[in-house]
Amino acid sequence: MGVLFLNFGEPETYDYDEVVGFLERIFDRNSSLESADGNSTSRTKELAKQRAPALIKEYEAMGGSPLNIQARQQAKKVERKLRKREMNVHCYSGTQFTEPFIQTAVTQAKNDAVEQLIALPIYPLCGKSTTLSALEDVRNAMDLCSLDIPLREVTGWHKHPDYLPMRADNIVQYAKRQDIKLHDDTTALVFSAHGTPIKYLKDGPRYTHYVEETCRILARELGITNYGLGYQNHTNRDIKWTSPSIEEVVRNTKTTRILLEAVSFMHEQSETKGDLDMELREIAEGEGIDLFRVPIPHDDPRFIDLLCDLVENLLRNEPIMGELGLRRCLCRKTPETFCLSATSGDNP
Repeated sequence: MGVLFLNFGEPETYDYDEVVGFLERIFDRNSSLESADGNSTSRTKELAKQRAPALIKEYEAMGGSPLNIQARQQAKKVERKLRKREMNVHCYSGTQFTEPFIQTAVTQAKNDAVEQLIALPIYPLCGKSTTLSALEDVRNAMDLCSLDIPLREVTGWHKHPDYLPMRADNIVQYAKRQDIKLHDDTTALVFSAHGTPIKYLKDGPRYTHYVEETCRILARELGITNYGLGYQNHTNRDIKWTSPSIEEVVRNTKTTRILLEAVSFMHEQSETKGDLDMELREIAEGEGIDLFRVPIPHDDPRFIDLLCDLVENLLRNEPIMGELGLRRCLCRKTPETFCLSATSGDNP
């Protein structure tokens, strides 16, 4: 049995050609935001070259993105734990925009002669350009290499009973290490979330609903009633994005300290170590605010256990009868796609 963990992917170096290629793949995938036929090669290259210098500077300061390394480590840890549970499993890490690509991982699964495949995006909140796009890549990859085996998928899993308590505890422990009192009037709790074009929210996944729900539950776990939420948007294209932006939220915060939790991510990457730790911190300091960003708990043993639980439940003959309460996904309506986000009263 094979388990394929799906991630966005980022360059592990700050080589110009590698970064430009990475950006071209992203802009090409999302070219329909501007082009009706979704095939604007020249515009894709233009956007990539515009964005590359600033991103290279971030990667250089970071020593390259840690995303892919952390993703591989997660896959290895889950594989070891599942094998200790006497499961004959191969775990793979495949990414949307860098090596190892999803196609590479699926081909490896075929070479390993796995008889069943589980696709599990490491995106806790289901979104069109992340979760759903990555799962579509898996289907296409299986077709390309003629891999005809049973496939089961999971989309949103932020409602796993252990996930948000783990994130809340991670916030508490970080605040203690920094000697920050969560309920102090001088401290504001602010959540940042990956931004998405408004176009992707029409007739698709309920991403912003899941973001708001996550923040609400986390705040409740922490005993906090007032908090902020802002989106990390990209302004490469002149289109409407989710709002308010995280920059706007920080500028409007009336405290001297912000405790920032990045709810959309389960790895450190440019959007945490670059956009937040560098760019947003500079904005905060300009407003006289000290910004403390909570580290992503990518290597928390509780998270590895959570991923193992998801895999085991997906292997049941009928996952929706499992103890986690998996349901048929409302965003991706195939018989093999399950999630923990859907409830009987939800509409896509």
